[in-house]
Amino acid sequence: MMEKDNFVPVREADGRYFVQEDANQPKVLKYHAGGKWIMSKTDKFMDCYNASTGQVIAKAPCCTQDEVDAAIAAAKAAFPAWADTPISKRVQVHFRMKELVDKHLEELTVLLCTEEGKNYSESMGDVLKVNEVVEFACGTPHLMKGESLMNCSKNYDTVLYRESLGVFAGIAPWNFPAMIPHGWMAPLCIATGNTMVLKAASFVPQSAMRLLELWREAGLPDGVLNIVTCSRNEAETFLKHPDIKGVSFVGSTPVGKHIYATAAAHGKRVQALTEAKNHALVMRDCKLERTARGIINAYCGCAGARCMACPVVVVESAIADELIDHLKKYVAELKLGPAWDPNTGMGPIMNAGHLKFITDWIQKGVEEGAELIVDGRNPEPPKGYEDGFWLAPSIFDKVTEDMSVGREEIFGPVLCIKRVDCFEEGLEIMNNSRFANGSVIYTQNGYYARTFAKKTDAGMVGINVGIPVPLGIFGFTGHKQSFFGDLHVMGRDGICFFTESKCVTNTWFSEDEESGNCKVDTWDGTISSMPIKDK
Repeated sequence: MMEKDNFVPVREADGRYFVQEDANQPKVLKYHAGGKWIMSKTDKFMDCYNASTGQVIAKAPCCTQDEVDAAIAAAKAAFPAWADTPISKRVQVHFRMKELVDKHLEELTVLLCTEEGKNYSESMGDVLKVNEVVEFACGTPHLMKGESLMNCSKNYDTVLYRESLGVFAGIAPWNFPAMIPHGWMAPLCIATGNTMVLKAASFVPQSAMRLLELWREAGLPDGVLNIVTCSRNEAETFLKHPDIKGVSFVGSTPVGKHIYATAAAHGKRVQALTEAKNHALVMRDCKLERTARGIINAYCGCAGARCMACPVVVVESAIADELIDHLKKYVAELKLGPAWDPNTGMGPIMNAGHLKFITDWIQKGVEEGAELIVDGRNPEPPKGYEDGFWLAPSIFDKVTEDMSVGREEIFGPVLCIKRVDCFEEGLEIMNNSRFANGSVIYTQNGYYARTFAKKTDAGMVGINVGIPVPLGIFGFTGHKQSFFGDLHVMGRDGICFFTESKCVTNTWFSEDEESGNCKVDTWDGTISSMPIKDK
């Protein structure tokens, strides 16, 4: 495996996303517009940390308003030529991108481990999820095909085309710095002939920037994909700028609501994927030990920082104590360690601010009266990594519906256990949540499984699957206050979000009609069911 300090191959600094005069100093990151990596003129830079060591490894620019506007202008300038590029040629870039991601997989994995804190296999999965959608986007020539009907009314034919729109903005979160900007957002946007400005997460921008270098190496033309880091003030531009046609956002529910309302009010398409509090219903007939293993993965994986985590278990009281015994046993087996070590079970939290956010929620749960049966605060840090951002998993038992710790997103390795007497009570509790991203049932009973799939409010459902994230060929279908918009990311929804329909109806005149003696009715022949009256 690559050493953590040597994860980026040495190249000329001017052509890269960063400059670094001294290997012992943090990298100074750039932004990308119009095919060039450019040093920002800002006087404000944001610290990016190695989550395992606590050291500052990079400084991301808070790009100025002029720089954000310049990135949008570059995308607008690139759009006409890119949209006119034959689609079969556009997706050749995606085929090459897939090969480059595979070639640089280990490098990208260690980079992501270092800046975000996921363990090695989780970080590799983050990167591989990029290729999952890139591969899907290679099929865009088929997916963008429209519809046609000959003689839909007498001598009239209609064809529906799907066309690109223009410039889109992608506003990415910190928890999946590869998959979301370069999987959920960019591949389908550019394959369908649009251009994009990505706002990378300022805490963890390097993975997104390195992947943009690979898009360029794959042959993506200047200005088709641009990237900035900035504050919310500058990002507000994306919601109102007349040259932005749509916004794809992943983040908190309050911000998602604002983006949806503001951008839509300015005539833009919006897909806003927001918070979640996914529940798993555990029935007494489940395979208990396997279920417990699945729950540990579902709430501790990625240190709980994923919107498809499962931080709440609704369990039948008859088996609750036995399930808890298994959970305590398995959670104790999770080994904390540096993110890039393949033997690490759970890596660090992304930064000190988010660590405090989680521990504040744990304290709030205690104050609300939940029983903290596993306390992950202040764990013994891995030797040599005492300055990292460490937190072990926690478990609350006997969480009730009046406790906010069981209702609100914590985004960390904190499990809340709610005890119920039956299937119906458990389903009601789950559906009372204002969020509806994912839901899970653990059971061997087909009736319960089918009824659950039909009646749960969640948009992504797992039957004995703790993280029911669909492959990129399907949409990421959150509901309620986990999603604002009409068309989801990925799948056919993704194609539709980044394109608009155009119907072309045509007819050709006969020699008799050319004489000008024929009569043209109000509907110009397009109503096929119009009665013909005798003259």
